[in-house]
Formats: sequence, C-alpha cells, structure tokens
Amino acid sequence: MRTFRVHTLNSVAAGLAIVCAISTLPAMAQEAAAPVETAVDAALNMANILDGAGGGISSTDLMSVLEDAAAEGQPAALWQLGLMYENGEGVQQDRVRAFGYFNKIAAEHADAAPKGVDADIVAQSFVKVGEYYRDGLPEAGLKPNPGEYERRVQHAATYFGNADAQYLLGEMYTDDKALGNIPKLSYRWLTMAARKGQAQAQARLGDMVFNGEGVAANPEEGLMWLTVASRRVAGTIDEDWVNELLQNAMSVATPEQRKKGIELADTLGPRFGGL
Repeated sequence: MRTFRVHTLNSVAAGLAIVCAISTLPAMAQEAAAPVETAVDAALNMANILDGAGGGISSTDLMSVLEDAAAEGQPAALWQLGLMYENGEGVQQDRVRAFGYFNKIAAEHADAAPKGVDADIVAQSFVKVGEYYRDGLPEAGLKPNPGEYERRVQHAATYFGNADAQYLLGEMYTDDKALGNIPKLSYRWLTMAARKGQAQAQARLGDMVFNGEGVAANPEEGLMWLTVASRRVAGTIDEDWVNELLQNAMSVATPEQRKKGIELADTLGPRFGGL
C-alpha cells in the first residue's frame, strides 16, 4: 500500500482564520442569515492578511487564540494544533499530544453532520487517528492495531464520504493483509474518490481499468484517469509513481487509444478536478 499523506493547512494564520470565521457563524446567522460562503471568504481574507503580510500578531498570541478555541472544542483549532505538534511547526514536536488533539476531534464529533462545516476536518482526523493505530505510538503505549486503522478509515469513507478515506479503503481492498483482495470493492471505492477529484485514486483507478484488473478492461478510460491524475500531481510527492503508471500504459496502448484517452482527459477531466 502506498504511503498516504493527508492534505493539511500549512499556515498557522490560515488555521486561525478558519477558527475565527467558524466561531462567528452563529452570530452571523442571527444577524443577517449570512451564507457559509461568507465565512469562508472571510477566513481566506484574514489568512492573506496574517500570513506574512504584517498582521502584527505574535506567535504567542496565535497559540493563545488556538488553545482557547481548542479548549472550547472547536475542531479547526484542535486540528491545527494537532498538525503543529505532529510536525514540530512553531512548537516542539510532540506526537503524543498531536494524537490527543486528533483523537479528541474524532471522539467528540463522530456523528457530526456529514455535510457540515466541520465534516472534512473530522473525517481527516479519523484518518489521522487511524494512521497512529496502524503504525503504533510507542511513547503513548499504543501498539499497532491494523483493525482499528481500518475501522477509522471506513467511518471517514462511509459516513462522511471523505475522498481521501475512500481512496485508502479502495487500496485496502487490494491487500489480502488488509480487507482482502476484492477488485469489485476496490473499484467501487476508487471510483467514488476519483470522481471527487482525489488524484491518487484517479491514478490507481486508471491503472486498474487500463489493465482490466478485476474489472472489464477499458484502455481509453484508463488512460483518461491516468492522464488527469498525472496533470494534477505535477510537482508533488506523488508525481513519480503516477507518471510511471501513465508511461507504462502509454507504452503498450495503440495510437488510437492514446489519442482517445487524452481527448477524454481534456473534455471530462475538469469535472473531476483535472486541468
């Protein structure tokens, strides 16, 4: 199974902006019934101001705001602090503390509205906690528990419909040591994730469909997914393995199949996050 990295908020300022914007939603709703998009726009604007633009807020103040919001149970703040302690960004690295923040989100918001404002953060937290169970966390006395990892990912994929978790679930159904090598189920979950724009799923789905691995072979569709994925992962850590899959497929495809696959990527790709 390929290494998976959750897409994260890299800026403390962005995290703070989201926390602040989310915390204003109740008041906004009472005052003017403002749509959620207004809060998102406000968060982005605040992030632009604070992130290296002379916002005048110290790191200490940022941490104070995040910690206060986390103490109130706000998922965005808990998530941002979890990332900071996990990666040692602005604080001393402490994976035990990071696990605690992610686990708090998952434990307290497992039944949050699947389409709610915090849904993606909660789903990603389930994946994060699952990864800690998968790998173990010796410093916290946490032993590897693949079954718990699978359960966490399944909840994020099924209840929240999270594309990253659906990709992981699709991968699990290609592994006898995980959920078993069941191509039809792998195809199902990879397709759902790919249609939501999950590039890793698009690449794996394209390879499966091109080669007819457990499903009817469709070289043109396979090349479409591989091409869309290749364009989307340019410059990322996934670029090499995705391009290798694409090049392998292109090397055995007929000229007509290559032409049709690229045409499909050009016309249908934008629907699935393609360029």
